[in-house]
Amino acid sequence: MTASPSYNFFAPTPRGIASLLAEELRQLGALEVDEQRAGVGFQGSLEVGYRACLWSRLASRVLLVLEDAPASTSDELYESVSSLRWDEHLRPTGTLAVNFNGTSPNLRHTHFGALRVKDAIVDGFRERNGTRPSVDVEAPDLRVDVHLHGVLATISIDLSGRPLHRRGYRAQPVDAPLRENLAAAVLMRGDWTQVAAGGGPLVDLMCGSGTLLIEGAWMAADRAPAMERPDLGLLRWMGHDQRLWNGLIKEARERYRQGLETLPQIVGYDIDPAAVRATRVNLRGAGLSKRVHVETRALVAGAGPDDPAGPGLVVANPPYGERLSDETAVRVIFADMSQQLHDRYAGWRAAILTTSAEWAIPLSLSSGPADVFYNGALECPLLHGVIPASRRVTTPDPDAGTETSTGRVAPPAQATSRSDGAQMLANRLRKNLRTLGKWARREGVTCYRLYDADLPEYAVAVDLYESVPQQRRWAHVQEYRAPATIDPAKAAARLQEALPTIVEELGIAREDMHFKLRERKKGKTQYQRLSQGGEYHEVSEGGVSLWVNFTDYLDTGLFLDHRPTREMIGELAAGKHFLNLFGYTGSATVHAAAGGAAATTTVDMSNTYIEWARRNLHGNGFRGVPHNLIQADCLAWLDIPRDGFDLIFLDPPTFSNSKRMDSAFDILEDHADLIRRTARLLNDGGLMLFSTNARQFKMDIAALPDLECKDITWKTIPKDFERNAKIHQCWSITHA
Repeated sequence: MTASPSYNFFAPTPRGIASLLAEELRQLGALEVDEQRAGVGFQGSLEVGYRACLWSRLASRVLLVLEDAPASTSDELYESVSSLRWDEHLRPTGTLAVNFNGTSPNLRHTHFGALRVKDAIVDGFRERNGTRPSVDVEAPDLRVDVHLHGVLATISIDLSGRPLHRRGYRAQPVDAPLRENLAAAVLMRGDWTQVAAGGGPLVDLMCGSGTLLIEGAWMAADRAPAMERPDLGLLRWMGHDQRLWNGLIKEARERYRQGLETLPQIVGYDIDPAAVRATRVNLRGAGLSKRVHVETRALVAGAGPDDPAGPGLVVANPPYGERLSDETAVRVIFADMSQQLHDRYAGWRAAILTTSAEWAIPLSLSSGPADVFYNGALECPLLHGVIPASRRVTTPDPDAGTETSTGRVAPPAQATSRSDGAQMLANRLRKNLRTLGKWARREGVTCYRLYDADLPEYAVAVDLYESVPQQRRWAHVQEYRAPATIDPAKAAARLQEALPTIVEELGIAREDMHFKLRERKKGKTQYQRLSQGGEYHEVSEGGVSLWVNFTDYLDTGLFLDHRPTREMIGELAAGKHFLNLFGYTGSATVHAAAGGAAATTTVDMSNTYIEWARRNLHGNGFRGVPHNLIQADCLAWLDIPRDGFDLIFLDPPTFSNSKRMDSAFDILEDHADLIRRTARLLNDGGLMLFSTNARQFKMDIAALPDLECKDITWKTIPKDFERNAKIHQCWSITHA
């Protein structure tokens, strides 16, 4: 009996997956397996190559290597390609495409290299047959692959045709979809095959378009990924063995039929209804619409009655956070995920893909050199392992409610599992709720700073907002960026302890806690937009109503540290013409109007904030001509002659380089000029209040000889900001 001929193959794969692919190919019968950085070389019969095309979940392609040929110059490359028997692979009237990669000193352009390969093939056909194949880059009969390395070129034919990771089921992708072979690698590193064999379920906490769910179902059901692919390159190859292929397909279909009978429970959740709809469409394309359950559910939603019983495997591919606004959201997502993993999935296996290994410690999962995958150019550590239960600390007095500044009693904090540090944070929050809450009720304050990094290990600021009409409470939480000397993993762990503790101690729903990451932004305006939520809530302050937004911007639209300054404006405004320059959301204007101002003018460059100010004014019954709202570059507006004002509030941003401004503005360098120009609008006997949050600010009094400047900061720091007395500076300015 004649032995089957042996061929050389190469299977490219994304970086980081080669070791997994090598083991997969061994299980498919590959010999002489050679793991490389960009893929795996191996040997075997034609059947082994076919099985790799049919069954590999990790390979991007399967290449049949024809020859390693000399290619030191373009002419030598041409001769090497011409010497091969292309009529054994392609008909004279067929179609071809060439994929060329790699460069050398004499072959520096891949497009030129591809042209030389194509010419060598078609010229040979023309000389021998009088006709030549044509080029079809989309669906050729033969796809030729040439990889140039040094003075040699590896010449191969592509048995896969289109990339193998394009399974064909994804009709509805979402933004930044996870590549199918990367999803398979995540599942393999999570030991999904073993979990599924034991009947354990698969849960995807953030299913996106369903790639992890579908790959997981196909793996558990023993379904060959390319079983129904009509576009495989081997099917049009002249050397194709149809009888061999038919036998492999028959075997694969029977294995799939049997595998479906023991498919374990597979469930996916996503907060985005559009993602859930996309997943359902893709499940239909994969033949799994009745086998996999998906639903719209927030990450922090409680357990449902039909949730799968474990232990099993829980997976997630959270957002990566490449932009600042995304990073803020990602940090709170991981905090929520950590809580969910420990509370609901203790004892399960987990596999979480991310771009930041700092989350390995907070999630209590591991990440080593062999766990670094690449999603395109992004380096993505995979965090995986068995999820432990949280450390246990008894929470004292779980039934003791907390009285709020509105006089109502918040629900008692939940008895929960906490570390010693988290319990210290809980105790401090309770203490502050008692002391500051008593002050707030006495003063009629409903929005105040509850906690400001009182414990250095928990470096967050917590602002409490309450609505008396709605009987509702919100927490606006901002994390101070940890210095470079702090271990980022420890900082992340502290944050993930802090957020659920804040929710529980304030007795609020998780969706009423809003998290931001606060850090210095050089070269950016302080009012950078973070999202497009557009949800506003009405709160009260000093007898007026104001609208706040917790999601769309770094700040809420109401600077709590300026509360005494706004009250001062209200007391001074009676009968005055008031100017609010850099007016933001107009909260100071509302206080001036409520204090009896004869007229108000609010100027801001942002139309969003002008409309916000209009909403604040109208909500308090202030409409019409006496209350003028102007969208303009404030610096340019100052240069236009106009009537003066009796009372001016000047609170410019620390820095701004908006495209609408003629030049960048820096309060440290430009404040004297700004104050002089604004003071020209100050009537005789008038008063300007100047405020800034710039920490390094020093008033240049010598540059303002015609003005009398008095530091009144001590009058304008409220009790809830006494720990942070440098939060702002405030000056009263009059004509000398």
